[in-house]
Amino acid sequence: MLAADCSDFQPGGSFAWFALRVRSNHEQTSSTALQSRGLETFLPSFKLRRRWSDRVRIIDQPLFAGYVFCCFDPDDRGDVVGAPGVVHVVSSGRELLPVDPAELNHIRTVVMAEMKAQPHPFLKIGQRVRIDHGPLAGAEGVLTSANGVSSLVLSISLLQRSLSVEVDATWIRPL
Repeated sequence: MLAADCSDFQPGGSFAWFALRVRSNHEQTSSTALQSRGLETFLPSFKLRRRWSDRVRIIDQPLFAGYVFCCFDPDDRGDVVGAPGVVHVVSSGRELLPVDPAELNHIRTVVMAEMKAQPHPFLKIGQRVRIDHGPLAGAEGVLTSANGVSSLVLSISLLQRSLSVEVDATWIRPL
């Protein structure tokens, strides 16, 4: 299997980003196993404060529970599905469905900016906005507001999963 740098993904090329459905709580295990096979993976996470009876810890949790993103050639899917914890590649019948690279890049921007993000229910309706200023400039999503705090909801349409990130209301421009 050839490793690829998917940072310059081009539509129509042989390598693309795909969403992999993995066993419950096996996201990190699957991601590590795929990386050891020379594949590029993306496992966005957020910090969660978890309380046990005797202590409180901050742990990393996947933003898209049950999924790992992986860049590979669709012809090599057998090697990918054979990795520990991987259940299947998200597809329609036998046709693998690549993740929209723009959506994935928006998620990557949030992770790289180390902004407070958390999973959010997928939204189909709502006003689409673009961020014009700040570390998320250029990102597009759905604007929500709760308790006077503006948030941008970024989605991976293929998985019907979303995350929300707090944004300054002055950064936002309606599309």
